[in-house]
Amino acid sequence: MLDHNTTGSARPHTPGKPILSSSDQDLGATQNALLLGIDLGTSRSSVVAYNGTRKTVESYVGYPKDPVSRKLLKADVIYGKAALDNRLALDLYRPLEKGVIKGSEDTNNDPERKDKNLQAAKALLRHLVDISSPGRDDLIYGVVGVPSRATQKNKQAILEIAREVLDSVMIVSEPFTVAYGMEKMADILVIDIGAGTTDLCRMHGTVPGDEDEVSYTIAGDAIDQKLYELIMQKFPRAQITVNMCKSIKEQYGFVSDTKDRVIVTFPEDGKPSQHDVTEEVKKACEILVAPCVEGIQKLVSTFNPEFQDRLRNNILLSGGGGLMEGLNARIEEAMKEYGGAKVTVVDEPLYAGANGALQLAIDMPSEYWQQLK
Repeated sequence: MLDHNTTGSARPHTPGKPILSSSDQDLGATQNALLLGIDLGTSRSSVVAYNGTRKTVESYVGYPKDPVSRKLLKADVIYGKAALDNRLALDLYRPLEKGVIKGSEDTNNDPERKDKNLQAAKALLRHLVDISSPGRDDLIYGVVGVPSRATQKNKQAILEIAREVLDSVMIVSEPFTVAYGMEKMADILVIDIGAGTTDLCRMHGTVPGDEDEVSYTIAGDAIDQKLYELIMQKFPRAQITVNMCKSIKEQYGFVSDTKDRVIVTFPEDGKPSQHDVTEEVKKACEILVAPCVEGIQKLVSTFNPEFQDRLRNNILLSGGGGLMEGLNARIEEAMKEYGGAKVTVVDEPLYAGANGALQLAIDMPSEYWQQLK
């Protein structure tokens, strides 16, 4: 779903027409702007630009703790994997949680904490723009993906950080951008699995409404936590962190039947040793299946009955979860009791959302864009 926030009086909205950012000034044609598709994710953020740039960074922002760390790192702000690798010398922020900026919807949230996460998210967005290699005088127009059921407060927070970075912005449902980029906009159901949320969206030839989308917080981060708990149950003396479990999942994650063993090395009482975590990895990854099946059934059962079979047999799997071995087959197996399903993994799970966001930016007529600043 596409949405925006306005300043001053609200503009009338034509149903089905995407509404954008915050001014009544028409910017005219977009040919003088650098168009960006941005997937601002909990774990990784991707940007695809009209000039051909395609970049992904881990969603971490770090600030040196003191003059010594500043001298060591030779920068005022560190991003991505470099920030994670040097986190002992940094005040480290992972500013997005469950697909939205931390603290953006907590009524009792610490204002200082909220502000620090907003600033870190803004720095991350600026970094994505910078690595897109814009020209000195380019206007920057960006389409930014958010989880399916992101609240108005979540979207407002995205607009706040975009205000000093972009010249115009559209806030778009992530699974919608996946479908749009693949030109599959009718009788299709998209499952987009990120670190913070698993989002499902059905497409029927129009801009999807709230009733066409569902979202679950069982996603990549939940797998990491579950894997940590399972490993600690099996190996109580293990010295392992949730971040180490994330790395294990990303390298070995699977839900299929396999004879291969997952053997990893981590310390016990400071002594590195090998551990067989095959069953733990599979059990942790399998927690994705139930919400996917529940979401599919919910969206299919409330769809026009003449088109339910078509929707159930046109499911796209995207996001980091799309890389998990055997997940599409497991979802198909679980859907047999509901009439079966056909689940296809998109060609570029990590870039599908950003690709679609860029295509949406390219296709939008100039009158759909409003000035942000």
